[in-house]
Amino acid sequence: MTKNPVWPAIVADSLSILAFAAVGMTSHGSDPASFLRVVWPFALAAAAGWAWTRAWSAPDRVWPVGVSIWFTTVFLGLILRAVTGGGFAVSFGLVTAIFLAVTLVGWRALVTALRRAAERRTA
Repeated sequence: MTKNPVWPAIVADSLSILAFAAVGMTSHGSDPASFLRVVWPFALAAAAGWAWTRAWSAPDRVWPVGVSIWFTTVFLGLILRAVTGGGFAVSFGLVTAIFLAVTLVGWRALVTALRRAAERRTA
């Protein structure tokens, strides 16, 4: 990929995590005050994923950046949540993995597809 601004990718990943928490809390009728308790483990894990992959060099790449950020966000986020009293359930882990795959990897795949289509039109 070409060099791209980092901020749109940070915003897209952040919105993915915020949407994950908001949808989950809404579907379970959770207290809005607990929003930060749901968000922080996954936000911290995503930041670790960004650092691990050095995502700022190619933030919109599906592989390895998007997949690695997704994996780190899910795996480390679930661990942080469990060890800080948030608990763990297999069904929650599966929903987390699927939702965050669709969003964290999905927006990158969409950007890649749109960019390739635009390149084909101009070629």
